[in-house]
Amino acid sequence: MTRKESYRQMLLRYNKERQRNLLARPGAHEFVLVLDQLKPGFNVGKIFRSAEAFGAGAVHLVNIGPFDPAPAKGSFRKVPAVFHESFADCHAALTGQGYSFFLLDPEGDASLCATELPTKSAFVLGHEEFGCRFEPQDYPEMQRLTIPQFGSVQSLNVSIAASLVMYEYVRQQAVSCKL
Repeated sequence: MTRKESYRQMLLRYNKERQRNLLARPGAHEFVLVLDQLKPGFNVGKIFRSAEAFGAGAVHLVNIGPFDPAPAKGSFRKVPAVFHESFADCHAALTGQGYSFFLLDPEGDASLCATELPTKSAFVLGHEEFGCRFEPQDYPEMQRLTIPQFGSVQSLNVSIAASLVMYEYVRQQAVSCKL
């Protein structure tokens, strides 16, 4: 199969699954993920898979083009996807719903493990290489969190970082969680 044919097949899968996503329902928790201009490679699908596993309320996609839903293993049709043209639009919508924002950043001010996460948490994950496309100082209420690391690598894979922040949220909310 040529690259062009492979892309066409991926696009067909994406469009089919995006239509099915219209029937998706929020998970057991009120947290949401905000994916800010990630590469539309397989990380987006993997994040949907973890979001379903951890009971995410939704995944907000900011300026992310079509991606292959295959790595999501069916989760793209189960977790609500909300599409935004800009982070400012996404921020305004979620702020209006009472969400507190947390930017995952290797240079963050606070450790994820030492931060109390409110029920309505919005976790922002940026591009693995370039970070977020907005200026964090334009959103002074947004707390910058870091995931403790002890090796020499500068950051984690974005789908791994998303899974860790969701796990920590669910761990903290375990009192209200029906396990």
